[in-house]
Amino acid sequence: MIRGLYTSGWSMLALNKKMDVLANNLANSSTNGYKRDTVAMEGFPALLAKRLHDYTDGIAAGVPIGELSFSHDVGEVYTNFQQGGLIKTDQNLDFSIKDNGNAFFCVAVPSGDEYIEYYTRDGSFELNADGRLITRQGYYVLGENGVITLGNDEVMLQKDGTIMRNGMVLDKLLIKQFENPNTLRKSGENLLSPTEQTTQEEFSGQVLQSYLEQSNVEIVREMVDMISLMRSYEANQRVITAIDSTLDKAVNEVGRV
Repeated sequence: MIRGLYTSGWSMLALNKKMDVLANNLANSSTNGYKRDTVAMEGFPALLAKRLHDYTDGIAAGVPIGELSFSHDVGEVYTNFQQGGLIKTDQNLDFSIKDNGNAFFCVAVPSGDEYIEYYTRDGSFELNADGRLITRQGYYVLGENGVITLGNDEVMLQKDGTIMRNGMVLDKLLIKQFENPNTLRKSGENLLSPTEQTTQEEFSGQVLQSYLEQSNVEIVREMVDMISLMRSYEANQRVITAIDSTLDKAVNEVGRV
C-alpha cells in the first residue's frame, strides 16, 4: 500500500510539471514566433529488491527477488520548431523568415560591458531614438556589419535579407541557420542561445517584409491535453484517498482486534 502512495504521489508531481509546460504554451499562443514545448515522460529508474540476510549455503547475502518501478517522471522537454503561420501586417519593419524553422534573426543582448548574441523568430522590429533597428524588448537587431542603423522605416527588404533604400544597400540582416535547432536553449523573452552541440549551416530560406510569424501553438490541442492531464491527476488523487482510507482501517480497527 505504501508503494501505491509513492507511485501516485510521484505521478502527480510529474503531471504538475507537465501542466506548467502546457500553461506556458497557452500563455504564449499569441507571441510572435513562439515555439511550443512538448514533454517526454520516462519510466522512473527501477530499483532491484533484495531479501537481506538470506542464509543460502550458510552465507549471509542479499538475494534478488525482483524489480520495483515507481511510476514515471519528466524525461525531457522538447521544443517544436515547426514554422508558425505568416500574417500580413503592412508594417515596413515587420520581418519574417519563411523556411523549415531552422533559421533565426540575430540580436545583441547586453551583459555587463559586453553584448551576447541570441536568436529569435520574432521579427516585429522597430526603431529607437537613434534610428537603430531593435526588438520590442529594446535589443539591437544585428546585420552583417553589426547593429543595423536605418534612420527611418522607408526601406525595402530583399528575400535574402538585404535592406535597401532608393536602390542603395544599407545592410543585410544577420540570419543564422542551424542543422538541428533542438540543440538551442530557450533563454526567456522569446530568445534562444546556442550550446556546444549547435552547428551552423548556410541559410536556405527567404525573408519577407510586412509579414509576421505567429506562434505554432494549437490552442485546441493544448486544451485537450490539459483536460486529459487533469483527469489523470484526479485519478491519482482518488488512488491516494482509497489507500489512505485502507490504512486508516488497518491502524485503527484491525489493531484493536
